[in-house]
Amino acid sequence: MNSDKEIFIFRFQKLIIWQEAIGQSHNLLELSEKTREKRLFRFADQLDGSVLSISNNIAEGSGAASKKEFARYLAIARASLFEVVNILHILELRNIITTSEKSKHIRDLYGLSRKIYAFRQSLLK
Repeated sequence: MNSDKEIFIFRFQKLIIWQEAIGQSHNLLELSEKTREKRLFRFADQLDGSVLSISNNIAEGSGAASKKEFARYLAIARASLFEVVNILHILELRNIITTSEKSKHIRDLYGLSRKIYAFRQSLLK
């Protein structure tokens, strides 16, 4: 048996929005580490929590008992995404990231936000 191959797949692992959230979290958590190195622990902790909350809520919601409940988790994931965007603006103002870095992250997050919103709307139909 190939140990590199996943045997079990949870529903959320198949969701494009979860896959994108995980992909974006990697870069954002690297940014958090950079912030932590500058001893800005509160910024780093807040960014870590917000970033992880996006994919965590998508995953948790996928196991919900109803579409309406799943939609609620997606709304929370999206709110966490907005929190990340706010933190990025503050990090730019504090000269921790450049305008270019902030813009790239925000562009990626905007695309993910639209996908989460569209998926949420499809659940509520």
